[in-house]
Amino acid sequence: MRGRSSMNVRRFPPDDPQEWLSRARSNLRQARVEIEGVYLEDLCFDAQQAAEKAIKAVLIHRKVAFPYVHDLARLLTLVEQTGQAVPELIKQAARLSRYAVAARYPGVVEPVSQEDYREVVSIAEAVVRWAQQMVTPQSEKSGEADGES
Repeated sequence: MRGRSSMNVRRFPPDDPQEWLSRARSNLRQARVEIEGVYLEDLCFDAQQAAEKAIKAVLIHRKVAFPYVHDLARLLTLVEQTGQAVPELIKQAARLSRYAVAARYPGVVEPVSQEDYREVVSIAEAVVRWAQQMVTPQSEKSGEADGES
């Protein structure tokens, strides 16, 4: 079973924004699945990773070198410096940065509530959709409305 889950995933070169979007969608799928015994903090980490990889896909698409950091505000600033407007909803992704490291360790942050978890996933979903719109050619967008393809 180990290799089965990735066998049907189309892979792209690491410098292709589609690879980063594909990985963002993978993290988002993981973040959406509430499994008994899995901490919400861990699911929020996956949501943060989805947003981070989606933003980095936009940066790659715009030919911008980026630091390997988890600071989403910093990454979004790089996007804005290219002349690309970043909607206010997408700027909320900066709040997800706290889930990149601290939330993965016991006692560093307060436990995540269901409400916080839902909000984090909602923001990540918006970022992935936005990044897809920024990166995907118009002719390919018709079947990818919710980021699931």
